[in-house]
Amino acid sequence: MAVRRFHWKSVQIIALGFLVLILFGALLLSLPISSASQNATSFVDSLFTATSATCVTGLTVYDTFSHWSLFGQLVILCLIQVGGLGFVTFALLVSLITGRRIGLRNRSLMQEAVSAPQLGGIVRMTKFILLGTLLIELTGALLLSFSFVPRFGFWQGIYFSVFHSVSAFCNAGFDLMGVSGSMGSSLVSVQQDLYLLSVLMFLIVLGGLGFFVWRDLAEKGLRIRKYSLQTKLVLSVTLFLIFVPAVGFFLLETKKGGSMAEMSLPQQIVSSLFQSVTARTAGFSSVDQSKLSDAAIFLMLPLMFIGGSSGSTAGGLKTTTFAVLLLSALSFVRQKEEMECFGRRVDGSVLKRAVALLMILLLCASLGMLILMTADGIPLRDAAFEAVSAVATVGLSTGITAGLSTLSKLVLAALMFIGRVGCLTLLFSFAFKPGVGKIRTLPSEQVAVG
Repeated sequence: MAVRRFHWKSVQIIALGFLVLILFGALLLSLPISSASQNATSFVDSLFTATSATCVTGLTVYDTFSHWSLFGQLVILCLIQVGGLGFVTFALLVSLITGRRIGLRNRSLMQEAVSAPQLGGIVRMTKFILLGTLLIELTGALLLSFSFVPRFGFWQGIYFSVFHSVSAFCNAGFDLMGVSGSMGSSLVSVQQDLYLLSVLMFLIVLGGLGFFVWRDLAEKGLRIRKYSLQTKLVLSVTLFLIFVPAVGFFLLETKKGGSMAEMSLPQQIVSSLFQSVTARTAGFSSVDQSKLSDAAIFLMLPLMFIGGSSGSTAGGLKTTTFAVLLLSALSFVRQKEEMECFGRRVDGSVLKRAVALLMILLLCASLGMLILMTADGIPLRDAAFEAVSAVATVGLSTGITAGLSTLSKLVLAALMFIGRVGCLTLLFSFAFKPGVGKIRTLPSEQVAVG
């Protein structure tokens, strides 16, 4: 009798690879050597931290600088780097260095990992991603050193520069500012350093644009008309989601009693922009999130949910998905059969994926909120913020993460994993088989909506 061989799908390999990476990271972080006190950290908290780092989220149960030793911090940094670019990218890097032939299966795996539109040129694209990432992170570290070296000395300043450059570019949100005596407060203690916040914003935006947008910009420069539709949509939506919400934060939080009321005007402007940028999956905060008004929290929820762009280090619904949903609504209002934008027609099949992704992410966030409220009695405002922050891999928190129960921490870890790997691809690989087309033989019937 012939034995049927099991063939792993690309997305199954990616999901299991991330899972193995998380478990390995959790094991390392649970060792006494990873703790500053040289005491073993509980496996649940180590698992939560490893998941947050690998899924480039930034939610933490311990202050990164004060709780973890240098070894533990380096483990977190490695998890951020590998998780941000994807372990498949680093696996192909090893193949390129060793001169091993990269077969069709590995190329297909890389295509799935970076959301490439086509298989052709995927090896060149991998080289571009790795070299581009190295160049941007080194440049970011150099720029950050002008702020960190005078503050902390040469060697610690260089280390802080590299750590925060990688964390910002990968949209991870981990920081080491607990050294300033404000544990768990992210960048609040250095909110007056407008240069530092500006460099971090630059790195966050670059990491959230997406690898294919980089290549388009690198190849075509300022010839905007020659940009692909994806690049035009990403840039348009990104600029809108940076500046319009920033105006909202400025109006809401600079008034009397607001979290930015006591700042100078330049600080208010930069902090408003930073809040708008970091809300879309970066996870850093220059103001205390627990002191934000309800209106500001309400403004942040859709920003966190939308997130960055496809094929980037950021998570969330994605800017292009949001654009497709918006274009669909506009085409319906204008009574047009097809979605059109920048003189191009958008394939209608993309809309099905966009709607499915929206509904599943909403369902995951809602279930997470329900469990947080039930298990720990978290108020709706904080539960919604925490759940959306986890599933969109944002990492911002109103300060409730450390006090959550084991169940809630595991739920948030699951949401972070789903948000990083991709809920649709997980469902496709583990739950559903491709359709066989028999549905077309069934009679159709109209259903009233709206």
